[in-house]
Amino acid sequence: MNTPTLLAGAARVDITPTGPVHLAGSTGHYRPTEFVLEPLHARALVLQSGEHRACLVVMDLTIVTADYTSRLRKAAAEIVGCAAQHVIVTATQTHSAPSMGHFMLDPDFPELAPELEWLRGGDSAYSEWALQQAIEAVQQAQDDLEPVEVAAASGVEGRFAFNRRAVMRNGQVGMPGRGWPQPLGPTWIRYMEGPMDPEVGVIALRTEARRFKALLVHHTCHPVHVFPRQIVSPDWPGALCAELETMFPGCVPIVLNGACGNINPWPPFEPDYADDHVLMGKQLARVTYKVIETLQYTPEAGVDCRSTILPLPFRSLSDEEIAKSEEMLRSRLTPEWEDAMHVTGDWLVTSSVASVYLQRQREELLAYEIQALRLGEAAIVALPGEPFVEGQLALKLASPLYPTYVAHCATQYVGYIPTREALPRGGHEAHTRYWAKLQPDALEQIVARAVELLRKL
Repeated sequence: MNTPTLLAGAARVDITPTGPVHLAGSTGHYRPTEFVLEPLHARALVLQSGEHRACLVVMDLTIVTADYTSRLRKAAAEIVGCAAQHVIVTATQTHSAPSMGHFMLDPDFPELAPELEWLRGGDSAYSEWALQQAIEAVQQAQDDLEPVEVAAASGVEGRFAFNRRAVMRNGQVGMPGRGWPQPLGPTWIRYMEGPMDPEVGVIALRTEARRFKALLVHHTCHPVHVFPRQIVSPDWPGALCAELETMFPGCVPIVLNGACGNINPWPPFEPDYADDHVLMGKQLARVTYKVIETLQYTPEAGVDCRSTILPLPFRSLSDEEIAKSEEMLRSRLTPEWEDAMHVTGDWLVTSSVASVYLQRQREELLAYEIQALRLGEAAIVALPGEPFVEGQLALKLASPLYPTYVAHCATQYVGYIPTREALPRGGHEAHTRYWAKLQPDALEQIVARAVELLRKL
């Protein structure tokens, strides 16, 4: 039986804040916007092959929480005519944008004063507006459906992303930034803990007029070039899209940021490194162009989208952590301040662990949703949270489909998902917090279940 002709529609809608808003991506630090460097967008892709339909929405935001994902999926499913589970929602995770929803404190954490809403991670007024803009992007993409050909292939670019976990002489982990003191101290970097992923994946959708409807580009790196300045920017994913839009007018580029939980753009052994998100974006665009020159297209590409729920246990809390959490919830809810822009580290840590305590009280297990989308011979796996890159590499190697690309920060806020081996070394991604709360084998379970799901496509 012949595969039906593939239809696709794509659109982008502006979601740049129009007034002061807290920029997410930091912990316990108030970052109201100073100015807009580059616009933010919600980008939508609608796919149809026969009766099979799916929708992908990628936003230039730090986080999208489960409540907003649910509302966006419901609206998109009605527009597209598909099941809500066939709508994939992800964020590029630029740290120079707001979030959509609150993610720094548990929903059951007691109310704070309205002017302290930023401590929860989001801005309600902005989130509501951005949600409507994302829904509009889906509607425009649906209205844009037309026959397309599809092709997929990959290139390599390994000069702009690095494992960010440096193992020191004492066996613990630190995060090298934009430089370090000379000479090296006795506890400074000895080696980097793990790998990175240099793949630049490309899925091209071309119209009968030989113009690109959309380009999906997969690469893996935290978008933190512009961070922590109080400047609005989509960082390297936005620079990549802007360059591709210049190369291919009318095309809607969409970045699938991979499992970058332990990947940064800061070279750990170049003390004089200078951030340049535009340079990174332009180079990734050049690699994308080289891949495009090699592509072979087919107009008959099947579409299949599936999801599965993986129940994941939370980490146990020590008696001391439980006691501190209960004390905070009784008597320490008023934030303690270092200065007008920062809460104290002690209050931040205690409130974060208390949020883990509250979530454990409410949910026995975390319902972790994995989605897989097949488009021709290519596959996209959407994973909540910030998995370590080791999980992505294992998933790609085990996948029955080639190429397979991963999009992180999907569906709901989960936090970091480190490897079992990384946990004893500590570090920002490993210490038990609201942003790091799953059992040590969570990443292994996620990879195994994702591969099972891919085999069903």
